Amino acid sequence: MKTLVHVVRHGEVENPDGILYGRQADWHLSVRGREMAEVVAKWTHGRDIAAVIASPLERAQETAEPIAALHKLSINTDSRLIEAANVFEGKKFGVGASTGALVKPSAWRHLWNPWRPSWGEPYSEQIERMMAAVKNAYALAAGREAVCVSHQLPIWILRSAIEGRPLFHDPRKRICSLASVTTVIFSDQGEITGVEYAEPAAHLLRAKK
Repeated sequence: MKTLVHVVRHGEVENPDGILYGRQADWHLSVRGREMAEVVAKWTHGRDIAAVIASPLERAQETAEPIAALHKLSINTDSRLIEAANVFEGKKFGVGASTGALVKPSAWRHLWNPWRPSWGEPYSEQIERMMAAVKNAYALAAGREAVCVSHQLPIWILRSAIEGRPLFHDPRKRICSLASVTTVIFSDQGEITGVEYAEPAAHLLRAKK
């Protein structure tokens, strides 16, 4: 009697200026992002969802809303599902423009250790809190299924830890698209036995340039 915990990445955010919003409040789903959330909700139709849990950030809560509504559940908020902390939060991030955070010498002191990483929340802390959140979801839905809505980096680090993948990685190669579903599979003894991945909203993703 296995238990499935579906860890969903939130949908697209309204962010025309390309800001690294991180843990900042008042960042909401775009029109496309809300459509993504509806698609994920439809993906859960017919599944035995016992709990819907979300990061406290608005974009995660808004992604969880149609899922909870479909299954007539309230949304439980779990701060352990929150985005990873990052010193570049609130800034344009990248090297392609003069306004990008990485072109400024003041940023370089944060980039000395990509294995920790030195610019934000340690990977070890992300694993600890995400694993605790997922195990809590398992407890709430034992023998059934739960949905947790979180953010790309914590989800990818959780999956990497479960699958024994190195935590240092190229962010462009994360397999965790918008509104994707990373499913953690638990045995009836509460042991993690595997991970599955799905992209129900793949048709809504913008083509990479």
